Amino acid sequence: MEAGAPSARSRALAVLRVRSRALAVGLLPAALAVVLVAARATGRLAGEPWPAVTLVVCVVAAIVLLVGGAFAAVVLRASPAVTPTVPLSEAAAPDLYRLVRDLADRMDVPPPSAIALTPDCDSWLEDRSHAAHRRGAARVFGAAAGAVGPESEPGAAPVLVIGSPFLWWMRVAELRAVLAPVVAGTGPSAHPDIADARGFVRGLDAAVDVGGRRGLGWIAPPARLLLRLCRTDAAEMERGVAAAASERAQGVDYGLRIVAQEQVGLAYAGWDRLLTRVALPAWRMGRWPAHLDAGVVSALTELSRRDRLAEGFTSRLGERPACDLLEQPGLIDEATSLLAARLFHGGPAEAGPDWSPVDWAAYPEEVVDRKWRTEAARLHAALDALAAPAGLPGGPSGSPAPAATVPPAAPAAPAAPSGSVGPAARPGSSGAAGAAGAAGPATLAAADSSSPGADAFAGPTLERVLGYLTDLGGECAAGEALAGRITGELAREERAAGPAARAGKARGADAVPLFPLQPPRSGRDLLADHVTAMVCCAAVDSAGATPGLDWLDGPVLLVGGDRRSDLAPRVLCLIEEGNPEPLRDWLSALGVRPEKPVRLV
Repeated sequence: MEAGAPSARSRALAVLRVRSRALAVGLLPAALAVVLVAARATGRLAGEPWPAVTLVVCVVAAIVLLVGGAFAAVVLRASPAVTPTVPLSEAAAPDLYRLVRDLADRMDVPPPSAIALTPDCDSWLEDRSHAAHRRGAARVFGAAAGAVGPESEPGAAPVLVIGSPFLWWMRVAELRAVLAPVVAGTGPSAHPDIADARGFVRGLDAAVDVGGRRGLGWIAPPARLLLRLCRTDAAEMERGVAAAASERAQGVDYGLRIVAQEQVGLAYAGWDRLLTRVALPAWRMGRWPAHLDAGVVSALTELSRRDRLAEGFTSRLGERPACDLLEQPGLIDEATSLLAARLFHGGPAEAGPDWSPVDWAAYPEEVVDRKWRTEAARLHAALDALAAPAGLPGGPSGSPAPAATVPPAAPAAPAAPSGSVGPAARPGSSGAAGAAGAAGPATLAAADSSSPGADAFAGPTLERVLGYLTDLGGECAAGEALAGRITGELAREERAAGPAARAGKARGADAVPLFPLQPPRSGRDLLADHVTAMVCCAAVDSAGATPGLDWLDGPVLLVGGDRRSDLAPRVLCLIEEGNPEPLRDWLSALGVRPEKPVRLV
């Protein structure tokens, strides 16, 4: 017997003792009422005040039994939480099922009842034997319905949940070594005491959730109390189960498991970068990469090339990948990719006109270029709002201002000599009064100052952005105002999207918990993204650059097929210091013409 098994069973009995004591407390008034009624019937408690006492105790017992029965029914019938997964039938992955059963036979434990995939870098066993789970098995997403098929009906054994990135990055032998201790957990899970204790804890947890509904708030306090009473024993029980499973799995591929665990850490790092840098920009514009798991191989290969600690890991790629254990890996990859979009972004459950898949080959053109031009358009809309004259749409309220006297797009002109006109007064810039015939330097004394002039009607040029953000006073007030305007505009766009665009976030039978990938971003970060997008659009339109995809960093600018990674510090210099010269030098070296209009979405 494994060392952890006796500890797990003793802790399970401790959890069950909490349940027994709670039941005893609920039955105590009824037992007392039975004693009083029997004593009254036999004449042992004659006279006052025993009739009144017996009546009161009987009433209290009836109320306690009624409340306790209702609470017990909620605990027994409430559906415990189930991790959203993509079910994998045996017909869709016969080799994988065969591998798992072979592991179970070698360790002399029951095989899992079914296999499911999750878009995460983890694997575990999940009990889905509750009646509610049998009535409504997890649905299959999108185009994978024909390949994956319905989930096998859970039986006594738990379901094996496997992280989908493991199947694409790990080799078959590595996956076998990693799954061995997980599959070994079915042995302790089959013990009746451990199974009963787990069911009791899951029922209490589900009852707490039910207590959040209207009219059922009284259920949550006793459920939380019982959870606190058995929390320590339940945690120690799970540690004992894990220890017993680990000890039983030591005889199966133990040496290879040490190497495979390094791949788990590497897979987690690459998967996180792929989601936050590559998938998230696409999700935000209504597109979802349809083959995230295949993309993680490219991301991890690139990470292995860049990271000195990961050198040599790519030499394994010549061995058989674990995704070969699937019959149709492409369709299953698409299903898990859609589930990832739902879990981490709240997208709809099915593809549609505003929620369509995108292949990696089309990602630069359909996501990167569109993202840049959308952000550039938002940036210029914010500039229009800040520079619009009083009384006009987008400008501050007040008396009507005279109409601007400048043409919609100022003609290109060379930069003024030093000392005559400041950078903010260059033709086409936000503060340029020169195009309107005014003389002298134009400075931004206040970020949200509104002066009728060329800025409200200037075309979408990079020169306009450079001129507006150039700060002669060194206070960077213009950047603060522009960042605030962009932040507000993004918030308005999200509110205007309406419930249809946030279907995945709504509560209901098809809802999933939302795990956002990034916290809310600051206005300064958003402004940097928008200025960078404007620069990239100008480079694409006037210097022959192209949008590209970096597997670890997401959208990138390619010049002559090579990635330009030296743009970010120059944009930050413009935003944080109001100094455009480093960026102007970069643009000049690339052949970008800031005064040339940029195509927007």
